[in-house]
Amino acid sequence: MVRYGILGFGHHAIKRLMPAFSGAHITGLWRRDRVKAQANAREYHIPHVFDTPEELCASSEVDAVFIATPDALHLPHVLLAAQHGKHVLCEKPLAMNAVEVEQMLFATRAAGVHFGVAQNMRYNASVQLIYKWIAEGRIGAPVLAHSQFCYEAERSPRAWIYDPKLALGGPIGDVAIHCLDALRFVLSTDVVSVSTLARKDAKSGEVESSGVLALAFGNGAMGSVSVTTRAAYRSLMEVSGETGIIVCENALTVEHPVDVVLYREGKVAAHQRVSNAGAYRRMLDGFSAAIEGRGEYLATGEDGLHNQRVLDAAYQSWRTGHAQVL
Repeated sequence: MVRYGILGFGHHAIKRLMPAFSGAHITGLWRRDRVKAQANAREYHIPHVFDTPEELCASSEVDAVFIATPDALHLPHVLLAAQHGKHVLCEKPLAMNAVEVEQMLFATRAAGVHFGVAQNMRYNASVQLIYKWIAEGRIGAPVLAHSQFCYEAERSPRAWIYDPKLALGGPIGDVAIHCLDALRFVLSTDVVSVSTLARKDAKSGEVESSGVLALAFGNGAMGSVSVTTRAAYRSLMEVSGETGIIVCENALTVEHPVDVVLYREGKVAAHQRVSNAGAYRRMLDGFSAAIEGRGEYLATGEDGLHNQRVLDAAYQSWRTGHAQVL
């Protein structure tokens, strides 16, 4: 069994990761507030609380490190884990820019360890079903694809969400990364160009509060990603093909079952209700299986580099007002 240590045991770890670690073993954690860390360890029966990230990464009780710290800390923490020969699964967005991801890839390759991105949406049953239907040719060649992710940032417990020293950006860095990665996955292709419209507001400060990305894909399809921290929760995915359309309202949620619907000629041709509740567990099981040589992990560091380049291009497009070719 792969033994994990968690760097950054905050809200995300408590809400999402702990229920998902049923098939893996957590041997230690670190968070900046040691009192909270000790309370977390008692509640979840985690044997070791480490005083520093260095201690956790150096521990012989840890095989793999799950990094859930703020975005700006991902690079030093990935490098630290690799230095100590630990496998690394890192939250999205992977880094503050693509140059940092290249450093991560160099370090993890040199150390001979597995390096993955926690793109849990690839393990959503809804996203897997959309991928399957497209691969089976049920809508013909994809022509248009769209994903939307809305949430209310004022309700987020992450105190650093508007801090540009810690966060890559607003919802483009935070959740558009999920949307574009899910579209890349279901379309089995990469992004070749991006153009961005975005805006800030008084509450978001230096980072954006809403954004729209226009995407061109390598297979000839075109798409868009729209995100905001100023609307009620929504996570739509839809793909229009030459002969059909797939629509899934809240395709990226893990909170409740969702309906994946296939339309042909304006009529429902297929309808399946699925639950994404086990996506985080499947993601962790997939990474553990890769470490143990029992399978391939779906969101590799190389995938993370492409996504990071898309994010870099998206922000560059916003700053310059011009489309960016990858």
